[in-house]
Amino acid sequence: MDEILNLKSQVCFPIYTLSREIIHQYRPFLDELEITYSQYLVLMVLWEQEPQTVNQIGKKLYLDSGTLTPLLKRLELKKFITRTRKPSDERVVEIGLTENGHELKSKAVLIPQKVAEAMSVSSEELLELKEIVMKILNKTKCS
Repeated sequence: MDEILNLKSQVCFPIYTLSREIIHQYRPFLDELEITYSQYLVLMVLWEQEPQTVNQIGKKLYLDSGTLTPLLKRLELKKFITRTRKPSDERVVEIGLTENGHELKSKAVLIPQKVAEAMSVSSEELLELKEIVMKILNKTKCS
């Protein structure tokens, strides 16, 4: 019965450790672009579609506005994004990419492949892992 509380018996610990390791693998590539992992996530959301409101970005990244706002301000200072209040509702802030933000995408496009190579895993293995993780995440969101 006590073995259930052993660290080696836990599923959460290797997942937590893997998450940290993956982010660690991204760091040197993101350092070259002078952005953090969190900033990279925001930029990926905007590369998919822009403009988006702070709330839309927050929902996609599971971040509240208190966490997201300082991150967006730093991206704006680096001239990767613009923050504009909507004329129809000044409480709503829209986020768009600058020319620098668009150009950064072409530099970032190889990062996922470089990270996979650094971790010595195939695209197929990563896809399988992602599918399992998404299955679990989708089940927990529904409960």
